[in-house]
Amino acid sequence: MFNVGEYVIYGSQGVCRVESIGPLELSGISKDKQYYTLSPIYQAESKVYAPVDNNKVVMRHILTKSEVEALIGRICDIDTIIVANDRLRETVYKEALHTCNCEDLIKVIKTIYIRKQDRIREGKKSTNSDERYLKLAESALYGEFALVLDMKRDEVESYITSSVNNN
Repeated sequence: MFNVGEYVIYGSQGVCRVESIGPLELSGISKDKQYYTLSPIYQAESKVYAPVDNNKVVMRHILTKSEVEALIGRICDIDTIIVANDRLRETVYKEALHTCNCEDLIKVIKTIYIRKQDRIREGKKSTNSDERYLKLAESALYGEFALVLDMKRDEVESYITSSVNNN
């Protein structure tokens, strides 16, 4: 169970703050069912209502600062995603994003980055699919890291790069 005031990851919404817990004051909604009222921190004026007994959308606590720093320290050791069939690549990316797991997001980012560099060396452009999933993975990862590390989201990539290069 999460508490009011906590930051959580809620599926594709990313980092949210728990605003309240209780029944919804909406007509047609049972007053017996408990909901989290969440405010996505990167979507001003937005609210999400998530059932407390939700089992369809990933909802988890955000990482701690020490967990984020440890994860950044292990980036070089995190494997990339190997997909034998290019047709399955998008499905594998979707599944990795759906986990809301930071290590899975790093795998997607590393995989696409390396794939992009390889394609450029071959005189090809990055695929639209790769670009879309790279943006989604970066947005999710950098959003959480920015909150935890107390920095702006657009500063996270250079912070990670600098940290990796110094190790």
